[in-house]
Amino acid sequence: MRLWDDELESAREAIRAESKEFIGHFPARDMDTGTVLERAHARRAAESTLVLRSEKGTDRMITGPAGPLRLREFRPEQVDGAMLHIHGGGWMTGEPELTDLLNEALSEHLNLAVVSVEYRLAPEHPYPAGPDDCEAAALWLIANAADEYGTDRLLVGGESAGAHLSAVTLLRLRDRRGLADRFCGANLVFGAYDLGHTPSALGIGSDPGTDILDPEEVHFMVEQFAPAMSTDQRRHPDLSPLFADLRGMPPALFTVGTADHLVDDTLFFADRWRVAGNRAEVLVYPEAPHACIGVATVLSHWWPRLESFLRACVEGR
Repeated sequence: MRLWDDELESAREAIRAESKEFIGHFPARDMDTGTVLERAHARRAAESTLVLRSEKGTDRMITGPAGPLRLREFRPEQVDGAMLHIHGGGWMTGEPELTDLLNEALSEHLNLAVVSVEYRLAPEHPYPAGPDDCEAAALWLIANAADEYGTDRLLVGGESAGAHLSAVTLLRLRDRRGLADRFCGANLVFGAYDLGHTPSALGIGSDPGTDILDPEEVHFMVEQFAPAMSTDQRRHPDLSPLFADLRGMPPALFTVGTADHLVDDTLFFADRWRVAGNRAEVLVYPEAPHACIGVATVLSHWWPRLESFLRACVEGR
């Protein structure tokens, strides 16, 4: 069974060429210079220069578990649903502005109020700080969406570490609060769901130079997010949602590229999502790396399908 359609098969060579150019735009990462904290700061500074910020985003502060928690908000004139967005960055880098243009487009095209949470980052704030902040943001949205935005149709989603934290947040809401059913859909984009590492995360079956990630990078980021833990400890469901009981989760759209070192995470997790009785749609892009929605041909295929999925969730279809 092929995992992609004829349109993507015919676009394989274009995706490969665009992916190579895309990878070349990322700043070089030197994991051997300076302390871990110095390297984290350098990465954040380098990546921040690539961020395209929207003038339509505004900031608001809510109460978090360790003090004020910033939400980056997009609010359309008409609101049909509200979405909690969680940014990527390997739990060490990133900011809500990282996907400003995507969140602005979702807000305008789907009439979504979007709030993106600035959760605490490793290595300064390892697990459980980031998940705690994301859970707090989700609880705020559940409690306030009706008054703030006039809707009770809630979505959650994110990219990479943000997809991981979105899944963790849903599981926490179900297990700790009995509230997972308040969310009608999840957009889980090239996430990491096994922090003990799947085969692809270990580099098995990967060609060097075809991804923005490599096994050493994946391991380094996990080490900072969940330090001084064994593989078994990192496979606790609150860290590795692949190992959770997934019953009672909302419909989810999973997206990944075949050159992504996290491709196994998505394929394994999506299958377990389905086996648990949940609806899952999976978009797999041949030759595409991690962060593949930044590749033009992938984006042109992915965007209308994302819109269709989220619209169906909000409308209850």
